[in-house]
Amino acid sequence: QVQLVESGGGLVQPGGSLRLSCAASGYIFSAYTMGWYRQAPGKQRELVAYMTSSGDANYVDSVKGRFTISRDNAKKTVYLQMNNLRPEDTAVYYCSRDSTTWGQGTQVTVSS
Repeated sequence: QVQLVESGGGLVQPGGSLRLSCAASGYIFSAYTMGWYRQAPGKQRELVAYMTSSGDANYVDSVKGRFTISRDNAKKTVYLQMNNLRPEDTAVYYCSRDSTTWGQGTQVTVSS
């Protein structure tokens, strides 16, 4: 069955960096748009970035210039490189296939 497993979250100071990974299995990874979402306490889940099967990337305005989404189709993995992190980036980050299938999430906490 389709499975998405995120990793790479943690605690980082403001201005720091993290790289999230999402390993996919159970389907033809290269054929699907992959996205990263996040949900902060008390807030709705929001789209952070997504990359189409052809490699086009899109970002929410609040992360443009700081986050980079990429994918390795051979490894069936999508990444989110997060630089210059801010406290407001604190959330559980989820990867998604086509916004229909979700991983379990990984916690990112930005705090001094």
